[in-house]
Amino acid sequence: MKMNITFWLPVLTAVIVSGCNKKDDPVKEEPAAVVQFVFTSDAHYGIARASFQGAANVDAHTVNAAMVAKMNTLPDLTLPDDGGVNAGKKITNVDYVMEAGDIANRMEVSAGVQTAAASWAQFKTDYLQSLTLKNKDNQPAGFLMVPGNHDVSNTIGYYAKMQPLTDASSMAEIYNLVFKPSLLKTALTYNYNGDRINYSRNIAGVHFCFIQMWPDSAVRVWLNTDLQSVQAATPVVIVAHDQPAVVSNHFTNPNGNHSINSTDKFDNVLDEYFKDGAAPSAAGIIEQRAFAAFLKQHINIRAYLHGHVHESKFYTWTGPDNDVSLNAASADSPMKGVASAADETKLSFLFAALDPATMRLTLRECFWNTVPAVPSTPVKWGNTVTIDLKKKG
Repeated sequence: MKMNITFWLPVLTAVIVSGCNKKDDPVKEEPAAVVQFVFTSDAHYGIARASFQGAANVDAHTVNAAMVAKMNTLPDLTLPDDGGVNAGKKITNVDYVMEAGDIANRMEVSAGVQTAAASWAQFKTDYLQSLTLKNKDNQPAGFLMVPGNHDVSNTIGYYAKMQPLTDASSMAEIYNLVFKPSLLKTALTYNYNGDRINYSRNIAGVHFCFIQMWPDSAVRVWLNTDLQSVQAATPVVIVAHDQPAVVSNHFTNPNGNHSINSTDKFDNVLDEYFKDGAAPSAAGIIEQRAFAAFLKQHINIRAYLHGHVHESKFYTWTGPDNDVSLNAASADSPMKGVASAADETKLSFLFAALDPATMRLTLRECFWNTVPAVPSTPVKWGNTVTIDLKKKG
């Protein structure tokens, strides 16, 4: 049957006209929303603090639970008027929580440390079940994380005696959390050699690369592949456990059969063989130069967030030869802080605000235990830094 064109034409014309925009009534695009996230690291379940909020020998489960409870108060707080992203505004929403590793402490017999399985169970209760932070859509804040050297050592073994000798629970559960495989990994089925934890997320126009431990030669293979799909103008942020000036003992033993042993004392938590000598006391200059060369090839890598050093600080990593410039920030540990272990009023995590319109990233210190005798005391703002992610290093 033939359609009556004469009948349909006026209707079609009306639809087209009604869909046009008048010059005096342009479509107004809403500006992209600022993304806010918490950054923390080194929970170290299985050990105790000497003192915390009036008590002695306080376990990590108690301390981390208190820190998470204080994170949950963030939406009601107002950011300081410091010129950074969202300065002077109420937080209201938190889109992500990022954790940079060492969920479980190493299971060394001499330290009386609990199993990785028990540590993960406590971490799950405190962070994955007790966090009440919501994003702009009133959904639970996303949780993004990487493993630390203690998580890896519990999986592959260590040169000091551990009990049990290995427990891959935290690595398996981190893998499950970030990759969500249809068949979940367990401590028995997790394959360290094949189940590496490297992944990326595009957040507010920035490409975040979450990597296992540090960008050694093996991880850089993954990074090179991942970054091929990223436009040169898109800023990249690396999230890792180790600092850019990586510690030498984390590399694979360059001696003999490359084993983990108490004579050589290499941890083997990085795949790359150590090139700077036979002992981990030597600085990893060759390895750091290789990373610096990688940064020169990928100039859109603008920032690096990490743990391991147990210290809240903002700085610029210039490489062993002072020929690169990488914005870096590290987070305090609730259990092993350089400053906060002795002075609990210095306990902190970082709060970040990322503006996709200006590509500015502001990181702020959050001191969450400034009056130990009064745990309900609000977060106190500390140092702040704003990074221009458009600026080349």
